[in-house]
Amino acid sequence: MPRYLISFENGAMDHILEEDIADVGKAAHAVCQEAKDAGVFRFAGGFQYANGDVEHAVVGTDGVVMDGPYPESKELIGGVLIVDVPTRDDALFWAGKIAAACRCPQDVRKFMDDPDLVE
Repeated sequence: MPRYLISFENGAMDHILEEDIADVGKAAHAVCQEAKDAGVFRFAGGFQYANGDVEHAVVGTDGVVMDGPYPESKELIGGVLIVDVPTRDDALFWAGKIAAACRCPQDVRKFMDDPDLVE
């Protein structure tokens, strides 16, 4: 089945009040559990950029490591959910659930099919 990346940008949840963060976390975990129960969950996680110390690096084709943020880098990702579902509509369904839980819009992208990389 196709796999989809559902993600949001770093900072997309900045509007959430500190006292509401725990509820958002519980709601997001509940969606992930629902996806597990449905057999479509593959991975989920967030990225931490604590105290402005971005744990991000870019490795060039020459092997040189540049600690981020790197000017040519795209927006930093805040969190991801990967689902394995039969259709784009199914991916959009799960994106809607996680968007409601996380209180921010979600980006949905389909992974390219590569039979050599599928388990």
